[in-house]
Amino acid sequence: MPLSIKFNSPVILSYALICVFVYYFDKLFGFSVMSSFTFLNDTNFANPLNIFRLVSHIAGHISTEHLMGNLTFILLLGPIVEERYGSQKTLSMILITALITAVLNLFLFNTGLIGASGIVFMLIVLVSFTNVKSGQIPVTFILVAILFVGKELLNSVWKDNISQFAHIIGGVCGGLFGFLSRR
Repeated sequence: MPLSIKFNSPVILSYALICVFVYYFDKLFGFSVMSSFTFLNDTNFANPLNIFRLVSHIAGHISTEHLMGNLTFILLLGPIVEERYGSQKTLSMILITALITAVLNLFLFNTGLIGASGIVFMLIVLVSFTNVKSGQIPVTFILVAILFVGKELLNSVWKDNISQFAHIIGGVCGGLFGFLSRR
């Protein structure tokens, strides 16, 4: 029987392709499109681009290492989440997480956002819910939450231009989605 290639996870694969396209379009053609994929914490929402940036920041990346690091986790964990929750719900969770992260960042910090790290942490937490039964909290979720929160709290001590806040919010959103979506 001949093997065929299957586009098995349309939301995750499309998201990954968008991230790659945005990064390399910006780098190869010299156009400065990355600013459209960076949330700049600008409160002037009369400009439609600023509304777009509330969610588009999850498609922009600073460097090849940043992009590849995020894509590794997205392509590893995303298909598991999309298979479990479905494409439409996965897309909704990605967009809601991006929006919540940007809005909270707007009100709490004077920093920008760029990258898919919040989405990565949402996926990490959601994967720990894949075998949840009603009335049970998985030990994997508890361990992931402890390790994740502990690591991000430790990392927040150093100024490194990485938004541990986005990571934490992504993980919190993943936990909420996991608990609210239990079957």
